[in-house]
Amino acid sequence: MDTTQRRGRRIMMSRGELDAFLAEQRTCRVATVSPDGRPHVGALWFAWDGTALWLYSITRSRRWADLRKDPRISVVVDAGEEYGDLRGAELSGTVEFVGEAPRTGEPHAELLVPERLFAAKNFGLDAMPHDGRHAWLRLVPESIVTWDFRKL
Repeated sequence: MDTTQRRGRRIMMSRGELDAFLAEQRTCRVATVSPDGRPHVGALWFAWDGTALWLYSITRSRRWADLRKDPRISVVVDAGEEYGDLRGAELSGTVEFVGEAPRTGEPHAELLVPERLFAAKNFGLDAMPHDGRHAWLRLVPESIVTWDFRKL
C-alpha cells in the first residue's frame, strides 16, 4: 500500500492517526465505474481492521453490479464542518468479494474480525445481524491519500 503523498505532506495523517480516524467514522462514499464509463457514488457504513476497509453492500445495488463488472473502487471518508477542521482519507484499489452473497451468516474465518468490528461500531452489538440482502467487499488499499487541515 502506498501511503506517501507528493502533495500535502504537511497535512497528511500518520498511520496511527489514520487508524484512529477510520475506527471512529461510520460513513464513507464509495465510487464505482458503470459499464458506460460514468461514475457512481453512494454512501455506506464500513469497518477498518488496520489493513482493509470492509464494506457491507446490498447485493442488488448498482454499486454491486458495477463492481462485478469492474472491481476498481475509490472510497472517501471525511469529517469536519469548518475549513480548519476538515480531515479525511481517500482509499483506492480493487475490491474482493468475501463470503456468500447475500450473506446469511455461514461460518467464514475471514469475516470474524470485520463482522465483530462492524456490528459493534454500527449497531452496538456483539454479533453481526444478517438480513439476506447484504454481502461483504474487502478493499486492501493500493493507494491512500489523507488530509487533516487541523495541522495547518
